[in-house]
Amino acid sequence: MDRQQLKHKVLKEYFGHDTFRKGQEDLIDAILAGRDVLGIMPTGAGKSMCFQIPALMTEGITLVISPLISLMKDQVNALIQSGVRAAYLNSSLTQGQYDTALRLAGQGTYKLIYVAPERLCTPSFLSFASRVKLSLVAVDEAHCVSQWGQDFRPSYMRIPEFLSNLANRPPVAAFTATATAEVKEDIIRMLGLRDPFCIATGFDRSNLRFSIASPKEKFSETVDIIKRNRGRSGIIYCATRKKVEEVTAKLNAFGFPCTRYHAGLSDEERRHNQDDFIYDRVSLIAATNAFGMGIDKSNVGFVIHYNMPKNIESYYQEAGRAGRDGEPAECVLLYSGQDVRTNTYLIENSNENPDLDEDTAEMLKKRDMERLKQMTFYSTSTGCLREFILNYFGEKSPSYCGNCSNCLNGFEEKDVTVEAQKILSRIYRVAQRGSSVGAALITDILRGSKAEKVISRKYDTLSTYGIMADCSSHRVRFLITRLTEMGCIRVDGDYSTLHLTARAKPILSGQEKLVVKLPKEKQKKDRKRISVSDGIYAFDSDLFGRLKALRQRLAAQAGMPAYIIFSDTALRDICIKRPTNMEALLDCSGIGRRKQQQYGSEIIAIVKSYIDENGDSGATPLEQREKQAAGSGEMLFKLIRFNRSKLTPSEQPLSLSGLCDRILECLSVAADKKKIQQAIEAWLLKNNYAAHAPSGSGLVTTILSEEAGIVEISGVSKLGTEYTRTMILPEGQSFIFENLDEIFS
Repeated sequence: MDRQQLKHKVLKEYFGHDTFRKGQEDLIDAILAGRDVLGIMPTGAGKSMCFQIPALMTEGITLVISPLISLMKDQVNALIQSGVRAAYLNSSLTQGQYDTALRLAGQGTYKLIYVAPERLCTPSFLSFASRVKLSLVAVDEAHCVSQWGQDFRPSYMRIPEFLSNLANRPPVAAFTATATAEVKEDIIRMLGLRDPFCIATGFDRSNLRFSIASPKEKFSETVDIIKRNRGRSGIIYCATRKKVEEVTAKLNAFGFPCTRYHAGLSDEERRHNQDDFIYDRVSLIAATNAFGMGIDKSNVGFVIHYNMPKNIESYYQEAGRAGRDGEPAECVLLYSGQDVRTNTYLIENSNENPDLDEDTAEMLKKRDMERLKQMTFYSTSTGCLREFILNYFGEKSPSYCGNCSNCLNGFEEKDVTVEAQKILSRIYRVAQRGSSVGAALITDILRGSKAEKVISRKYDTLSTYGIMADCSSHRVRFLITRLTEMGCIRVDGDYSTLHLTARAKPILSGQEKLVVKLPKEKQKKDRKRISVSDGIYAFDSDLFGRLKALRQRLAAQAGMPAYIIFSDTALRDICIKRPTNMEALLDCSGIGRRKQQQYGSEIIAIVKSYIDENGDSGATPLEQREKQAAGSGEMLFKLIRFNRSKLTPSEQPLSLSGLCDRILECLSVAADKKKIQQAIEAWLLKNNYAAHAPSGSGLVTTILSEEAGIVEISGVSKLGTEYTRTMILPEGQSFIFENLDEIFS
């Protein structure tokens, strides 16, 4: 049987396929001819078969260098199921198991051996490699050898040393799913590939639908995506371990069984959770980027990026884990400006490669920041998302794919030259004063904000002050991003200040027009009639006060914080539903059987006493209609702004969460305070009155916090632990109340 017939026989008998996919046969032929190869093939394109089939057609052992234990186990188990003798050598084996596997390998028991790069140059493995016939060395996830790759692993630097120690160097085959031209050249150079046959089969995955969304509520959007993909497996990627825990807990609470995966879990739990997902015991997994490399699960129907990744390489690799079976699949990125700040912090504080010298480490950070910028441009792009990705990897693509959110939702070209000139002129005028500012302050000046930082610095005296008052802040920031992407604006320094470049001159002078794609304006919908079921309800502040007093007493008796006993949300719901028996109490938010049994009798006694004194009427019908508003942020914000005269600051400093409770309490309404908290937090961040804590949780002060009445207060807990909290002083609370129009605009 000749080689052509044999490779098709192996393909069919071991792997059950009748034909090769694009690029596979060319790579197999090159390997069988004794050539080094570099295959750049998208996730799910069948890279592993390109070295597995030659392994079964040649004498000797094929050595597969792989970076992850889970990847090795999956591929070895799959090979064994296909009737191929294979084994892996990594840290998951005991010393006895490792020695046994190495001994059997030396006896020719296995055709393929998967090995971690850390093991290559150990004396025992070098001794083994020198005694056996190696037919091929395959390097999986080859981009890990490049310092310019998104997953650089110093252990991959041992591969050239290992190859140099072999008396008879076999062909070397390198494979990766994502590689720019720079990374491709680095792989060839670092691995010492000899005149390699290189093939890139194309990065396009036509069955994947790419979408970008910037929802106010990421979790609600996630639930909507899960609902429309009900019955399908899905991965939710999060930037931090904390966010993984939060999303997992919420989804399970909402009735969507979800497991978790991140580096903070034990090896045993990670393995168990991964198996639950792979074997369809659970359909959802929330994970950091520690999950997924080499995971061969074909039926993933959707991938959600809850946070924007640090670079397009990582995004495309992770998103590409959807639709490996060729069926239509969704890849949704939930973008927010906070994602940029989180990733900036992670890059600036990264110490993944402690062996690097200072200059190289700094160079890599600059590279990562440039990649983050490109990822941000993708996340805010109004053009075809598929075209953006393919162009990034050096592949030409039509400007309309018909299968991404931008192409499907519809955009129209608009001449925004005049608006661009206003923005560029604004930056120029500030520079004339010898100062520089960021995008948020430029936006405030252009829109004529009365914010203290604008007035105190006399920016309101500039000729460009307020010249874009009719534009939304979102549109101004959108145009600033576009001008930055075009190279007209340069962003510098820790404070991301804006500066003009020579590229801005032709637009400023009118020699060049700026035409951009903007979302088509939606038709205004008729205003919905406000209904009780929409989410905001009036409640009686007197009853609320009595319940708070009870909570405080119970907390003091138990020696724990009041919120542990009952949340404000629970107390408001009791005020609304006014339960008069134990079973009715269970219908109230946050009241489970344990709390019902422990505190129920006292709550019911207070409610009954209140009803006896006041009747079961509560607010007057007029007040009820006024306060029963739609649960959307827009209607809630309108309600607060209209009744701002009723807002009074507390005599004590409050946390941001406490301030939101204060607002609802002053208005005697029950609502989801998250909407209020998110709006205030976004405003504080935009104006640099506060910043996100390095941990990613909570706020910390900035140089402008003092003028907004925001301070850090230190203390010692009952357990003797020191802590620092960011609090809003009474004058800061008043300051926020004064700016509600801007906050809720």
